[in-house]
Amino acid sequence: MAAFTVWKFETPEGADGAESILKQCEGEGLITILDHAIVSWPEGEAHPRSKQGHEETWRGTGWGALWGVLIGALFFVPVIGGVAGAALGAISKVTEDAGITKDQLERIRTEVTPGTSALFVVTEAGDLDRVGERFHGMNSKLIDTNLTGAERQVLLETFGGH
Repeated sequence: MAAFTVWKFETPEGADGAESILKQCEGEGLITILDHAIVSWPEGEAHPRSKQGHEETWRGTGWGALWGVLIGALFFVPVIGGVAGAALGAISKVTEDAGITKDQLERIRTEVTPGTSALFVVTEAGDLDRVGERFHGMNSKLIDTNLTGAERQVLLETFGGH
């Protein structure tokens, strides 16, 4: 079963460290990564920094669109009253068929703040509990969306190049 998962870390460097653990987990067969992105927000910065994984180059453009839309709407739209709500409303229209709800987007936006980081991952198969155990001691918090078969198909067709 595919999943869209977000792990939040209490330091700007936490998600970078978790990325190498995530790749080790894939190498051990615990998880299959379709793509991932990292958001790192150093204290004092107006906006976070982001980098995208593009696990498979031929699908990079589609996943880049997903990360660009998500990260752009979540962190680069001004947080001014209705503007933020409108941005989340617009992005949720794009993502809700793929199983990512407006409530989840709002939770991500409010929890990933200056001085923290987040690892966004789309996985095809695996044991997220065992992967999460590997992050133990890294001050991480799991926010995940387990996708149904239909939601998985929409996500893959929309962003995964299928």
